[in-house]
Amino acid sequence: MNSTDIGIDLGTASILVYVKGKGVVLKEPSVVAFDRDTNKIKAIGEEARLMLGRTPGNVVAIRPLRKGVISDYTVTEQMLKYFIQKAIGRMSFRKPRISVCVPSSITEVEKKAVEDATYQAGAREVSIIEEPIAAAIGAGIDISRPCGNMIVDIGGGTCDVAVISLDGIVVSTSIKVAGDDFDEAIIRYVRKKHNLLIGERTAEDIKINIGTAIQRPDQKVMEVRGRDLITGLPKTVRVTSEETRDALKEATSQIVEAVHSVLERTPPELAADVVDRGIVLTGGGSLLSGLEELIEEKTGINTVTAEDPMTAVAIGTGRFVELTAGNGRLTE
Repeated sequence: MNSTDIGIDLGTASILVYVKGKGVVLKEPSVVAFDRDTNKIKAIGEEARLMLGRTPGNVVAIRPLRKGVISDYTVTEQMLKYFIQKAIGRMSFRKPRISVCVPSSITEVEKKAVEDATYQAGAREVSIIEEPIAAAIGAGIDISRPCGNMIVDIGGGTCDVAVISLDGIVVSTSIKVAGDDFDEAIIRYVRKKHNLLIGERTAEDIKINIGTAIQRPDQKVMEVRGRDLITGLPKTVRVTSEETRDALKEATSQIVEAVHSVLERTPPELAADVVDRGIVLTGGGSLLSGLEELIEEKTGINTVTAEDPMTAVAIGTGRFVELTAGNGRLTE
C-alpha cells in the first residue's frame, strides 16, 4: 500500500496540511491551549484560538512557534501529532513521508528541531524545504528553468524574499516582520491615539477589514471595541483605514526595504528576468490591501499576488514531495 505523502506548512500563525491527491485538507491556527495545573492540552487549533485572551488563570493559550521558529518543543510536537492524525485519519498503515516548510533564514539547530519534532509526531521520512521554494512551486512557477523569479512570502512571523533559479535560491533574505507585527503595530497605534486597549484578535479584524499599505481615495471606517485606558471601562471608537496605513507604515517599509536589498544583490542577468516576469507575493500577510501597489511603486517592478496566497506554501511543500518521489529531481 502506498504510504501517504504529506506537506506541512508550519507557520507561526497557521498550520496547513497538504495530502497527496487530496490537496490542502487542513488549515488551522497554530495555537495550543493547555491547563497549567495538570499540564494537559485542552484544545488545539481553531478551538484554542477562540480562547486567546479569554482564558481563566490556569488555562493558557500559547503559540508554540515564534517568528517561524519552535519556541516550545514539546507543545509543537503534540500539535504536529494532532494535525497529522487529523489530516490522514488513524487508518494509515504506514507512517507518512512528510516534508515541512521552514523560513530561509533558519539555523541548522532550528532545522534539526523541526525535523526531530516531525519524526516524533510519527513521520517515516522527513524532508525540510525552504519557504520561498515552496511558495514558488505553490504559486505555479516553474523553478527548474534557468531564469530568475522573485518571491516575497509574507507569513505570520517572517517575511522571506528570494530570487529563485534552477531549483535553488540565488539571493534571499528573511526578516522577522510579518502579519503578527502588523497586528502589534495596530494595537500600539490604537493605544497611543485613542487610549484604547485592544487584543490580538481585534487587531487582526481591523487589519483584515480596513488595513491598507497605501493612501486610498475612499476611506473605510470600522467601530472598534476595547478597554479605555483612562476610565478602565469598555469603550467603542471609530478607526479609519488611513489610520491603519499610518500604524503599518514602519512594518510595510521594512518589507519594501527587504525586497530592495535582495534586488541590489541579484546578479544582473537574473535582475533582468525579474523585471520581465515581475514579483510574486504569497503568504497571508500579502493579503494586506495595497501592499502589491506599494512594492510596485517603490521598485518600479510589476507586482502580483499569487492566486491563493494563503495555501501556496502548503501546496508547494506537498508538490515538492511528489516531485522528489516521482523523478528523483529536486532532492536535497
